Amino acid sequence: MMKLTRIQDHAIQALTAGIVGAETFDRVFAGIRFDEIEGTMLYAFARNEDVASDIEDGYSPLIAALASRVLGKQIDVVVVMPKVLQ
Repeated sequence: MMKLTRIQDHAIQALTAGIVGAETFDRVFAGIRFDEIEGTMLYAFARNEDVASDIEDGYSPLIAALASRVLGKQIDVVVVMPKVLQ
């Protein structure tokens, strides 16, 4: 496993916000943290279970593509967990 730096986490967040827009980012992604990668899987934490599910279902391909750019490594799967399971 490779822990992401704060800069990598923020870079993924910034690129995501630039694509989905400020309003959607603030509503859906508030409090998200992109945490670590294992192989081609990116693990992230969202504020609750509903939001985690919404992000996984609706934004995983986008996040995987953006994370691949930021990390310089292929990301195929994004797993978003609620912070309570952290």
